[in-house]
Amino acid sequence: MKIAVIALGKIGLPLAVQFASKGHDVVGVDVNRQVVDLVNAGIEPFPGESHLQENLSEVVVAGRLRATCDFAEAVPGADAVVLVVPLFVDADAKPDFGWMDSATADLARNLTPGTLVSYETTLPVGTTRSRWKPALEAGSGLIEGVDFHLVFSPERVLTGRVFEDLRKYPKLVGGLSEAGAAKAIEFYESVLDFDERADLDRPNGVWDLGSAEASELAKLAETTYRDVNIGLANQFARFAAETGIDIYHVIEASNSQPYSHIHQPGIAVGGHCIPVYPRLYLWNDPEATVVRAARAANASMPEYTVGLLEGAYGALAGARVVVLGAAYRGGVKETAFSGVFDTVLSLEKRGAEVLVHDPLYTDAELEKLGFAAYHFGEPIDAAVVQADHTEYRKLSSAELPGIKAFIDGRKVSSPDRWDGAIYRVIGKA
Repeated sequence: MKIAVIALGKIGLPLAVQFASKGHDVVGVDVNRQVVDLVNAGIEPFPGESHLQENLSEVVVAGRLRATCDFAEAVPGADAVVLVVPLFVDADAKPDFGWMDSATADLARNLTPGTLVSYETTLPVGTTRSRWKPALEAGSGLIEGVDFHLVFSPERVLTGRVFEDLRKYPKLVGGLSEAGAAKAIEFYESVLDFDERADLDRPNGVWDLGSAEASELAKLAETTYRDVNIGLANQFARFAAETGIDIYHVIEASNSQPYSHIHQPGIAVGGHCIPVYPRLYLWNDPEATVVRAARAANASMPEYTVGLLEGAYGALAGARVVVLGAAYRGGVKETAFSGVFDTVLSLEKRGAEVLVHDPLYTDAELEKLGFAAYHFGEPIDAAVVQADHTEYRKLSSAELPGIKAFIDGRKVSSPDRWDGAIYRVIGKA
């Protein structure tokens, strides 16, 4: 098949590589010329994705993957077009479709009969049918369900392990017609491999959810569940700390029963998915009080965690405090909705001199984010763990000379590593 992948980001590029590795002719489209040039040179444009560099080199050298900035070079005559263009939300949770609208318009102008179009970007329920179908029809002069087919098939992978997750989880599809769904099933079965999953009630593979709306909701539901679950864990943790209970023992005990799956509490919920998709759901269902309360609970955790530091250290005015971790989670060089921003603001509000450390970022990169960089061995008064980088599990007072309080926002350490300093972790008194 000839396949076009629109947007060669941290999800789109691994998808394009995966499709090409199955022997198909893949053209990736991206607005960033630097990304296009790197892909065509067989060089990964971003670090940290397992197996991406080796797989990319293989398919580029074999001539099965190339990149372009020109939709007219990639879309006409394609058997399938997969879009993974980012969708953003503003502070009021209103979706900003700007990038997706632009990409859809370019796609429509170059769409030819017989193409399957699959959107993989997470969307509010109803977007595929009410926004993308009329836009594609108006821009192409073609009729969906007759000249081309449109489906929604959400990406369900985490950056850093995309190839592993593509095999692990069922590929969900929802069409606007039975014929479109059938074409999507045929397509994804030809480009993906699936691990055996004895824990599933039906075989792992491509699952037809019956409609685009059901597929849209499935992605929002699975991610919103995680946000609500973490919000509940954070509420339990705050109560446990007030009453002298170790919440981690409680969660371990509760989860020994098969119907309990309580997540871990922590300083922040970051990334492109968990903080964002519940707000897309709320855009559809503004009366979802449980979802709204969980989002508010999680958003309050950086302030709460700095409050723990203030309680342990005392007044923070003039104190040198390092926030450990700019990334939203350990091992991933990405700051989307990272808790570092609210943590730094909360510390600065109290008059602290704030520095930031992250093993994945250079001093210049941290400064570009608006932070002053910290280096191990420099005198410091206190520290707050924001990201669970593996490197932080080995830290002790030797690397942070002068430290008087260590607030563990990710449960990466233990009191015995902090001689002469007060150690606090979320969820324990």
